[in-house]
Amino acid sequence: MALEWVVLGYAAAAEAVMVLLLTIPGLGPLRKGLVAVIRNLLKPFLSIVPFCLFLFMDIYWKYEHRPNCEAESCTPTEHLRHQKSIMKSQRNMLLIVSALVFYWLLFSVTHLVIKIDQLNNRVEKLKNQ
Repeated sequence: MALEWVVLGYAAAAEAVMVLLLTIPGLGPLRKGLVAVIRNLLKPFLSIVPFCLFLFMDIYWKYEHRPNCEAESCTPTEHLRHQKSIMKSQRNMLLIVSALVFYWLLFSVTHLVIKIDQLNNRVEKLKNQ
């Protein structure tokens, strides 16, 4: 199961780097190439959404079927294991949410940059006429 979280972490990191590269000022000539590459990567990165939903359902199922350790019958080791499991689930849920938010940001920023480029081209065309 750890491989799934590594893949999701790398995907979220790649999305964050792409959003950062799109929003850094001063990359004028390089921006057109970045936009073209990122625009082509948006569809493959859409697979993040069902993958995150699958991982969310996995966390939910584990949470619902986790043995409770609230009674006095738990040993300190079992109690510690229970708390570690809860913290791991919270960390993984944060990773899921961040991957989805970064995808949404990447999608939105890419479309805004494309729209701005189209409007700039239209203004240049009107200035030349």
